[in-house]
Amino acid sequence: MYYSKDNKAQEQEADFLNKAAQVEAFMPRLTAAEAESRRPVDVRMEAGWKAALTPEFEQDYFKHLTKAVRREIGSGIAVYPPAKLIFNAFNKTPFDKTKVVILGQDPYHGPQQAHGLCFSVPQGVPPPPSVQNIFKELHTDLGLPIPRHACLEHWAEQGVFLLNAVLTVRAGAPASHSQIGWQTFTDAVIRTLSEQRTGLIFLLWGNFARSKKSLIDATKHHIMEAAHPSPLSRGAFFGNRHFSQTNALLQQQGLAPIDWAI
Repeated sequence: MYYSKDNKAQEQEADFLNKAAQVEAFMPRLTAAEAESRRPVDVRMEAGWKAALTPEFEQDYFKHLTKAVRREIGSGIAVYPPAKLIFNAFNKTPFDKTKVVILGQDPYHGPQQAHGLCFSVPQGVPPPPSVQNIFKELHTDLGLPIPRHACLEHWAEQGVFLLNAVLTVRAGAPASHSQIGWQTFTDAVIRTLSEQRTGLIFLLWGNFARSKKSLIDATKHHIMEAAHPSPLSRGAFFGNRHFSQTNALLQQQGLAPIDWAI
């Protein structure tokens, strides 16, 4: 199809405005006065999480973080997940409904993979190898059939908080946003859960997730550790039986078990 220069310019402008609108919907632009003040960034997030995390939103690091993400998206750099899904884990699993926490590291950096839930990909996207291994363990542990897709929203909606330590990534560049402040924020998220909730079950898979153990009060919560489900772990993930153990702990607290079937 032929486009004139005017049409191309109009198309580029529309694309820019669309990206800007996406960011604005979830990470509103700060005025100069707000940037200099202690006023918190107005993050669009589930009310319980927003109330619990407001002290973080007023910190300078968080303002710089949101500015860095906005800058990249606004300049045309592809950033995953889409802006409206950056806080998807918080919106799918309300603060006071959280029962289980699974920690990931970095969003998937391929097209259409990341949607704001660790290990999860939208329906229609082939399951990555780590999720395939999670499903194999589920089959061994609970006898569940291997799912055809790897969208874990059903878990999130039951209280399984699927948190990545870093919430955004540049397309094709793993760990590209690991140093812009996300880990400061998600460490605070873990600490907040540990301090304000009781009886949570933390599943720490791999050395990176295990490094967050010091943020959790083990006298108030349950912590289970295992190797990462990646194929690079050479099968060390298998046999941990975390899914059945999680449900047993929930039932001991009088809580409904998780329906792990996808």
